[in-house]
Amino acid sequence: MAASPKPRKIIHVDMDMFYAAVELRDRPELRGKPLVVGGRPDSRSVATTANYEARKFGIHSGMSCAMARRLCPHCLFIPPDFRKYRRVSERIHAIFHEYTDLVESVSLDEAYLDVTRNKKNEASATRLAREIKRSIFAATGLTASAGVASTLFVAKIASDARKPNGLCVVRPEQVMDFIRPLPVLKIPGIGRVTNARLQRLGIRTVADLEQRSLPFLEEHFGKFGRYLFDIARGIDERPVTPWRERLSYGAEETFASDIVKKGPLLEFLRECSQRVFSELHEEGKLARTVTLKVKYSDFQLISRRCTRDNFHSSPEEVYGAACALLARTEAGTRPVRLAGIALSNFEPVRREKEMAVAPLFKEVKSD
Repeated sequence: MAASPKPRKIIHVDMDMFYAAVELRDRPELRGKPLVVGGRPDSRSVATTANYEARKFGIHSGMSCAMARRLCPHCLFIPPDFRKYRRVSERIHAIFHEYTDLVESVSLDEAYLDVTRNKKNEASATRLAREIKRSIFAATGLTASAGVASTLFVAKIASDARKPNGLCVVRPEQVMDFIRPLPVLKIPGIGRVTNARLQRLGIRTVADLEQRSLPFLEEHFGKFGRYLFDIARGIDERPVTPWRERLSYGAEETFASDIVKKGPLLEFLRECSQRVFSELHEEGKLARTVTLKVKYSDFQLISRRCTRDNFHSSPEEVYGAACALLARTEAGTRPVRLAGIALSNFEPVRREKEMAVAPLFKEVKSD
């Protein structure tokens, strides 16, 4: 009889209130005060991150800044500086790669590391997690929380269990005791809508979910039912995926006030086209598909898309496509709350294509 494979050793690292922590590190005079990284409280912007002092008032990420101000009138609001956060993130991810190349970046401040085999030849994932946390603090002055487990989803839940600056280790034999009491909303992939459906079915905890059969869950949730069935039994065989190719590059904005006329929208789309094209260019890629996203003042969201046989070779071409797509909407007659552009259906620039594209690509080198 074949021996069972040894459990994997997964570390999930999640930076503590990352954007706010970076700002507080750079502006120590603000420490101890409730702080939101986001737009102005008199705008429609949302909170990107709130520090722990602000969270005591019920403020959380995704909340409108206006609501945050109502909950805490003396809260401070700082506009986000994503370029700065990206630089810090790159330093943190460089530290991850000192331990293993099996790093799956989830966001600027969050990643999974498979340290079953690692560059330090360290058998203990717990010791590695402690060392990684110390290295991050030494390099950036920021704290991170970590979860250690044999699966991705348990490691992720564990990293949140002892925030901030925490470390939670869940050994394979402890998994079921750890997850059974948890509310199902703690399971990665379950949002408010799915949680509400589970609640209506009388499923409130992972223990409740464990009692449901696979046919029952598939009947109510389709293919997602298999995921729920496995997770409730501590089963998660997903690997740490070191790199995923982006399927689209986009930018969008919720405006401070509804835009009624087309003129300001066209100006925004021109700037947006430049932004997304430049980002794609930095990756050495060209796109054939342009997608326009528009949300009207009544929150109706629509999208328009066009795909051409050849690649868009300049920001002006992207802008021209976006203008044509905008003409297929009711913008100009209905107030617009949000707009954005995404580029997709792309591939790396190759030498035979360079001669046909705009001068902006003259410095792009083929592999």
